[in-house]
Amino acid sequence: MTVDTRFYAPLGALTLEEIAGSTGATLFGDGSKSITGVASAANAMAAEIAFVDGDGKSTPELSSNLSAVFVNAATRVYAPEGVAILETPFPRHAHGIVAKAMFRPRHLLPSGAERVSEHAQIHSNAVVQPGAIVGPGAAVGEGSVIGANAIIGPGVQIGRNTHIGAAASIYCALVGDNVTVLAGARIGETGFGVLVGPSGAEDAPHFGRVIIQDNVTIGANTCIDRGMFEDTIIGERTKIDNLCQIAHNVVLGRGVIVAAFGGISGSVRVGDGSMLGGRVGIADHVKVGERVSLAASAGLFRDVDAGETWGGTPAKPIRQWMREVAWLQKQTNPKKSG
Repeated sequence: MTVDTRFYAPLGALTLEEIAGSTGATLFGDGSKSITGVASAANAMAAEIAFVDGDGKSTPELSSNLSAVFVNAATRVYAPEGVAILETPFPRHAHGIVAKAMFRPRHLLPSGAERVSEHAQIHSNAVVQPGAIVGPGAAVGEGSVIGANAIIGPGVQIGRNTHIGAAASIYCALVGDNVTVLAGARIGETGFGVLVGPSGAEDAPHFGRVIIQDNVTIGANTCIDRGMFEDTIIGERTKIDNLCQIAHNVVLGRGVIVAAFGGISGSVRVGDGSMLGGRVGIADHVKVGERVSLAASAGLFRDVDAGETWGGTPAKPIRQWMREVAWLQKQTNPKKSG
C-alpha cells in the first residue's frame, strides 16, 4: 500500500545510491534510480522499496511491480530478475531507516497553537466539546460529536453521526458513519513491532492506517494499532468491548464480537460473524474463519475453519477440550471409598 500522505508528510525522494550509503547495504543495480516510497514486498508499487527478511526457508509473496528490495544472504535468492537489490544483514532495519528518512507522521509535526485547526473541515451540525483537538486536514461529518479532551489527529476523517468519547485519541485513521468510540480509546498508535538491528531490539516504524467501517462500536480504553505498511481494518457492525488490544495489520470482518480483555496479535484475520469470548488471545498471523466461536480465555495458536467452536489453551475444538478437562478432573479427584 502506498503511504497515505494525509497522515505522513513526504520528505523527498532518494536515489538507490543514497539509500545504500545511509544504510550500509551493498547495492546491485542502477544507483541513480529514484525511490519515492516504501511498502511491503507483497504490495510494493513502482519506485517503492520493500524488504524480504528471514532465514530464506519460506517463499515470500512479492509484488509484480517490485523494483527495489532489501535482502539478506538467505533471502537474496527470491529477488526477481531485473529488481535492484540492496543486501544487508538487517533488511527490515535498513528499510525502517529509509522509511523514516522519506516520511514523517504529521501528528509529530508542529501544527499551531489553536485546538481546532483552521485547516480542519467540521460540519456545521457537528459538535466539538471543550478541550478537544482537531488537527489540520481532519474532517468531522454531520451530526458527529467529538468528546471533551479528545484528539482527532491531522488528516483523520470522521463520518456522519459518529461519537468520539472523552479523552479518546485517533491518528492515521478513516472512521465511518454511526461509529461509537468510547472514552479513552487509542486508535492509530504504533503497534508492538520489534525488529532486530545492529544494536539489538528496536521499534519498527509504522506507516499504515486504521480503517473503521460503519456502525462499529469500540469500547473504553481499547487500543487499535495502525498497520506497518498496510491497513488495520475493523469491518462494519463489529463490536469491540472495553480494554481490548487489536494489533497492527489485523483485519476483523463484518459483525465480529470481541468481549473484554481480548488480545489479537499482528496480521490476524477474523472472518465475518465470529465471536471471541472474554480474555481470548490470538497469536500473530492466525486465520479465523467465518462464524467461529472462541470460548472465554481461549488461547489460539493455529487457524480455525469456518463455523467451528474452540476453547482452552492451546485452543482446540470445544468437544475435545471439554473431554480433556473432564478426564483431568477425574484423574485428580480422590477416589471414593466403598
